[in-house]
Amino acid sequence: MSFNDKVCLITGAGSGIGRALALALGADGAVVTVSDIDAGAAAQTARDINTAGPGRATHEPLDVTDADAVTRHVSAVAGAHGRLDYIFNNAGIAIAGDARDLEIEHWRRVIDVNLMGVLYGTSCAYKIMARQGFGHIVNIASLSGLIPFPTNIPYGTTKFAVVGLSTGLRAEGEALGVKVSAVCPGFIESNIYTASQAVNVQSDALGDELPFKKVPADVAASKILRGVERNVAVIVFPRYAQIFWWLYRLNSRFGTGAGRQMIRDFRKLRMDDSP
Repeated sequence: MSFNDKVCLITGAGSGIGRALALALGADGAVVTVSDIDAGAAAQTARDINTAGPGRATHEPLDVTDADAVTRHVSAVAGAHGRLDYIFNNAGIAIAGDARDLEIEHWRRVIDVNLMGVLYGTSCAYKIMARQGFGHIVNIASLSGLIPFPTNIPYGTTKFAVVGLSTGLRAEGEALGVKVSAVCPGFIESNIYTASQAVNVQSDALGDELPFKKVPADVAASKILRGVERNVAVIVFPRYAQIFWWLYRLNSRFGTGAGRQMIRDFRKLRMDDSP
């Protein structure tokens, strides 16, 4: 299978996984629409695709928390090309913190981007794809959507929801010709670690706490597209992520024990270390 001449839309494509996916699709000859809240970053990704070829790209600034803007954007792409083959709902943020330090506004910000932003793109694309009788929705979740993620619970909450949305919609869409996949990677090289807010901890100390080496974004994109080609329901990588998921399904106490250690280590970084 090739993505040559396929119409693809990617949110959050100015950096990280989204940019890597856009470049990989462009290199395979796809017609890529790049969107990002950072208009300059989206434009740069599109320029790089158009310069390298053989694919071609356009770019658009997009705030995925704006439901009307997302609907207009997805509809416009499908209308301009007469179809929509793939949508990659990738835009996401994280806010790290001990849950007792988080305010409702922290939760709302993460939910608005990571869940509602994915839902807006999914809902519009699903209707279009159901009418045309084909298409593939790819929602970028996380390993933290499969096993608990203490220290970043709002993020994990949204990713669990994205997995549920994707797997449920996959069952509904099958008879209509619409495929749906959830992508659940481990740690990926991305600016999400530096751009994300940290509450009551020094954000520059968080990278030191990652237990595994981060997967390069281009490698992640290759694994994602391979899974999409195979129509895998839940795309999990690298190997340690697959093992963790298997162990957690085998015995949920595995996740509980790992979670206890994560929050113990994280609390050492709290600036206000009151109980």
